[in-house]
Amino acid sequence: MNAFRSHTCADLSAANAGETVRLAGWVHRVRDHGGVLFIDLRDHYGMTQVLCDGDSPAFKALEKVRSEWVIRIDGTVKLRDASLINSKIPTGEIEVYVRDLEVLGEAEELPLPVFGEQDYPEETRLAYRFLDLRRENLHNSMILRSNVVKSMRQRMWDQGFNEFQTPIITASSPEGARDFLVPSRLHPGKFYALPQAPQQFKQLIMVGGFDKYFQIAPCFRDEDPRADRSPTDFYQLDVEMSFVEQEDIFAVVQPVLQGVFEEFDPERQVDPNWPRIPYAESLLKYGSDKPDLRNPIEMQIVSEHFAGSGFAIFAKLLEQEGTQIRAIPAPTGGSRKFCDRMNKFAQEQGLPGMGYIFWRKAEDGALEGAGPLAKNIGPERTEAIRQQLGLGEGDAAFFLGGNPSSFEGVAGRARNVIGEELGLTDKSVHKFAWIVDFPMYEADDEGKIDFSHNPFSMPQGGIEALEGNPLDVLGYQYDLACNGYEILSGAIRNHKLETMYKAFAIAGYPASEVEKRFGGMVKAFKYGAPPHGGCAAGIDRIVMILADTANIREVIMFPMNQRAEDLMMGAPSEPMNEQLRELRLRVLPKED
Repeated sequence: MNAFRSHTCADLSAANAGETVRLAGWVHRVRDHGGVLFIDLRDHYGMTQVLCDGDSPAFKALEKVRSEWVIRIDGTVKLRDASLINSKIPTGEIEVYVRDLEVLGEAEELPLPVFGEQDYPEETRLAYRFLDLRRENLHNSMILRSNVVKSMRQRMWDQGFNEFQTPIITASSPEGARDFLVPSRLHPGKFYALPQAPQQFKQLIMVGGFDKYFQIAPCFRDEDPRADRSPTDFYQLDVEMSFVEQEDIFAVVQPVLQGVFEEFDPERQVDPNWPRIPYAESLLKYGSDKPDLRNPIEMQIVSEHFAGSGFAIFAKLLEQEGTQIRAIPAPTGGSRKFCDRMNKFAQEQGLPGMGYIFWRKAEDGALEGAGPLAKNIGPERTEAIRQQLGLGEGDAAFFLGGNPSSFEGVAGRARNVIGEELGLTDKSVHKFAWIVDFPMYEADDEGKIDFSHNPFSMPQGGIEALEGNPLDVLGYQYDLACNGYEILSGAIRNHKLETMYKAFAIAGYPASEVEKRFGGMVKAFKYGAPPHGGCAAGIDRIVMILADTANIREVIMFPMNQRAEDLMMGAPSEPMNEQLRELRLRVLPKED
């Protein structure tokens, strides 16, 4: 017999009745039933009820036991009475009568409860994460994460991929976020960086002659936290392939991710149709480049119905260049109460409001549009809008106008809220969409051009496409959206050095800067680089969706809080003077 256990707390069944067994675990709950002590004993695998009465030599010792003490017990397996069987747990047919007890670890009064799943302040949960991890839901989420990673690995191996590890300490490179810098002791004044992604290394692996690479890769970015993003580090399924086009990447990714979702969320269907939606179309229809296709609402341009109309606000807007009016259909949303609520939502998002029309039966039995907008534009235009949107009695539509960049984000969020509140979003299915044809470049308010996505992407049309307006250039870049989250991003790479120089020059990086920042890749491309491409899927976010939580910290073993602090380990911390002297660094006082 093992020194601590002969079985786990999930092993025993009616077949073990009469056996002498040894169990070890945490005291989940203690119940005193008038001289008979019942304890739910918990380990990683499950729960077993053990009991003890005054006839047992272990009774007095067991009376002292409290929640979350770690104990070992020896005892005899007994069948429960039929009326006391607990069908909710695998061991519910039996209980163990305790004859011997050893306390392996006492526990002080708990700062947060482990029994039950009641809400508790997140700061406390993170400071005592080792206790929080004992709670059933969080514990199960960590097991889910482990199994998802295992499944991903196996599916990649099954498709002929090899797993390689890339460096954690490397050089800084512009990847769209801030680097975490690491000072060098051997080279004072110089710094390494933690990789934002294995981007350059995986491309160099392709240049090195390997055909299919993947890695469960840690990535480090100094970012502002969000509910669906870690502020410091995250893990991704990193993939790269040689001699491929965009569709080849899609053909590899879909069976892996679709298989993972089918395996770990069998209660929900996975739609096998993964449409390709151009970036511009996605913004127009959904107000987002990560649309939730479980929601059937598609926005439409309705500018023609407001041009020269009696609604002066929209009519004057349309006289300005680059403006338009978009409608958000809201099937079954045709009540003034709901429309006013959505108008208030737009105001809370920083817009003046959101016009609306809802349709109802008039006294003569005909459909009529109601609301201030309908009165201003008249019945003919109102009916034309209804016809275009395919709406009917009891339906509504909401309207936003101006330059699309000024209202698109709010429109997308409003679409999501409408879909949720009206019950239009189908929660019984996972829906994916490839977002393609991303613009290579974007301009800031001052007109400065920079990369809008991955700087190493191949422009559609090659170097010739870079001769015109940079803002018209599309890249072979793609994202994968699932249920309103971006879960993957990738591209076909720019493997031609001349094209790479030109692409970076447009973004303000001269050839000398490209060679300085990406010297290894520049050197490699001079010696025969194959066409290649790849992607990276966010493991944390995928598990978050599978676990049906909107908070990514619920699927990370030891996450930071919203201020990028590790409350359990006390990071970030002040360095010791000896460390600073060794690195030849000095910390400047914080400015007021």
